[in-house]
Order: sequence, then C-alpha cells, then structure tokens
Amino acid sequence: MHLSRREFCNASIAAGASLLPAVSLCATEQAKAEQANAEQSKTDTTESADWNLNYIVASCMYGKATLAEILPEIHKTGANTIEFWAAPHGYQREQIDELGEEAVKTLLTEHNVEVGSFTCFKHGLFDMQGEMKLVKRLGGDMVICNSRGPKNLTGDKLKTAVKEFAEELKPHVAAAEEIGVTIGIENHGGGLISSPDSIRYLFDELKSTRIGLAMAPYHLPQDPALLGKLIEDLDTRLVHIQAWEHGMGCMMKLPKQQELMQLPHRGPLDWQPILASLKKINYQGRTEIFMHPVPRGIPILPTISEVTAEINQARSYLESLTNQLS
Repeated sequence: MHLSRREFCNASIAAGASLLPAVSLCATEQAKAEQANAEQSKTDTTESADWNLNYIVASCMYGKATLAEILPEIHKTGANTIEFWAAPHGYQREQIDELGEEAVKTLLTEHNVEVGSFTCFKHGLFDMQGEMKLVKRLGGDMVICNSRGPKNLTGDKLKTAVKEFAEELKPHVAAAEEIGVTIGIENHGGGLISSPDSIRYLFDELKSTRIGLAMAPYHLPQDPALLGKLIEDLDTRLVHIQAWEHGMGCMMKLPKQQELMQLPHRGPLDWQPILASLKKINYQGRTEIFMHPVPRGIPILPTISEVTAEINQARSYLESLTNQLS
C-alpha cells in the first residue's frame, strides 16, 4: 500500500496519540513508586537517627524495698515501667499478694508507672500461666523465666534436647498467645538454653512471636562481636535485654566496687558493638540495667537514692555510646 507524505504524517500522529495514555500511566506509576521509596527511606533514616533504648527497672535492684518506696524512683531513672521480682532476689511480686491487685494498681497510677514484666524463677516455665494472667491484669505484657534441663550438651545431643524442650513448651506458648503476653526465656547459665547454639535451635523450633529471648549477656561469652552477632541473628526474637556483664561475677561476696563491675559503666565489656547491633535491628524491646548483689535480696547499694543514682550512671554511659553511633 502506498501512502502519500500527508497520509503518512497523519497516521503517525494518530498512532502516537494512542500511546500517550499508556506512557503517561507508566510514568505516573513509576513516579509514585519512586516517591514511596523515598518516603520509606526517609522514615527509616529518621527512625535510625532517633533510635534509643527503652528502659525498664528491675524492682530487685532495690532489694526487698516496698513498692511505695520504689515506684517514686522509676521516672528518675529515665524509665516508666517496672519489672516485679520475687524472692529470693526481691519481694515485690509477693507484695502484690499482700496488698491486693487493686491497691497495687492504685499505687502504679499514683506514680504514673506501668508494669512491664514479671521475672519469677520459682514457678518455672511450665507453671507460669497464672503469672501470665496476673501480669496481663496489671497491664503488663511479659513473663520471664530461665530454662531447666540437661547441662553442657553439644552437637546432636543438644539439638535433640532443645527440640524435646520446644515440644513441651508449645502448650504454654499457645496459652501466652491466648492471654496476650510474651514469654521471655533467659539464657541462664547452667540451663539447657544458655549457649548461642541452644538459643538459635530453640527459636528455629518455636516460630511464635509470643516467645523470645530475654538476653542476659552476663551468662554468655564476654565477646562483643559474638553478642552483637547473636542479637542480629535473633532480630525480632530478642524481646528483652539486660544491660548486665560478668565483671568479677556475682556468686561470691566481693568488695562493693568489684561487685558493681557487673554494671556497664564499671566493667570491662565493650558495649558499643552491642548497641550498634541493637540499633541495626531497630530493637524496640526493653533494656534493664541490672546486676546481682551478694547475698541476694539486698539492694545493690545501701539507700534508695544511691541505687537510683547508680542506675543513672549506667544509663548515662549507655546513652553516651548510643549518641556516638552513626
């Protein structure tokens, strides 16, 4: 077919016009996608820049002091939540039974403090459902306990033991899901879940977001790179972390200055890589400045005000390191 120059030009213009809506639509969709990516990148950058630790106070840092004495101190430490500890470490969990739930709620409201979690080793992980319901009624969302079982296992024996343990835990995880709380398993020294391998095996077996690690660096190798790698591997399965290092230990009576070396600003552990890994995963759980005194049940320092000041020194140290992160 032969087309004149005019006919060819008119046909070309018509064809080009028919493509305009499609080209325009593609350009619009591409622009929208680019804008969404830019906004998300900006949000991520802002979140990263603004990232900070979210603190909780362990009641046992004040020994067996009353809730009436402890609660006024919580906001002074930069926190707004408290973790109740039971004997022998503290006595605040028992005070709930003595005072009654309503009286405790009144005290919490009076001081504008929230319950975050319970740590109560005496019940054991397989008898925590009552504690789950109680912490939920008080406005909290977590129970923390250590694991028991065979010790010092490695290789296939460890994998098998962890798998069996995970199967036993499943009904309790289901209960936590139903109640609306999270189980935090502390990697307590001497328990089945105490090594980095055992921790990884457990959460490979249990996929529920209602169970995670309540990390106690004290009970792990004092290697910042190893601790940071474990944090990054856990990611959202890290639900609680104690700012607690080994220092000179907590099993024998030591001069107070040596005992206090369990705290981040006093001990030798380099916390900056640990904080960098927490920031990398955008950790949103709680951080608990922590140590154990000897004997258990006494405050870490003689007076309420001294305990609060010591917590604040550790917090200032952690925040100074956080501010140095890029």
